[in-house]
Amino acid sequence: MSHDHHHHAPAEAKPDGAALNKTAWSATLHCLTGCAIGEVLGMVLGTAWGWSNLATIVLAVVLAFVFGYSLTIGPLLRAKLPLGRALGLAFASDTLSITVMEIVDNLLMLVIPGAMNAGLGAPLFWGALVLSLGIAAIAAFPVNRWLIARGRGHAVLHEHHKH
Repeated sequence: MSHDHHHHAPAEAKPDGAALNKTAWSATLHCLTGCAIGEVLGMVLGTAWGWSNLATIVLAVVLAFVFGYSLTIGPLLRAKLPLGRALGLAFASDTLSITVMEIVDNLLMLVIPGAMNAGLGAPLFWGALVLSLGIAAIAAFPVNRWLIARGRGHAVLHEHHKH
C-alpha cells in the first residue's frame, strides 16, 4: 500500500480547508485500515479463545498498533529508508490517531450491551464492531486534521513518498 494518495500539496504549503480535509480523511482511512485489521483480528481471536473482555481488548489494541504501524512502515522501507527512520516516522505520524481510534472503539464495544459477550456468529458482535470502528474514525478525523495542519501526523511522511 502506497501513501501517495495522502497528500495533495507540499508539506511547506498550507493547504486550504478542502485540501486539508481531504488529506486528513485519507490519513484517517489509512489509520482505520490498520486499526480495523488488528481490532477485528484481536476481537475474533479473544472471543474464539474464550478470553476475558480485558484480555481480548488488550490483544485487539496491540494488534491494531502493530497493523497500523506496519501499513506506514512497509512503504517507507520500500522507499529505502532505514528501519530506525521508518519506525520513527510511523510512530510520529500514527500514534495519536491510533490511540484515539482504539480508545473510542473499545469503549463503545464495552458500553454496547452484550457486544463483548456475543459470539462470533452473532450479528450483535459484528454490528457493534463495525459501528464502533466507524465512530472511532469520525473521532480520529479532527485529530488527524489538527496534526496535518501543523505539519505533523501524516504530514511528516510527505517528503518520503514516491511521486
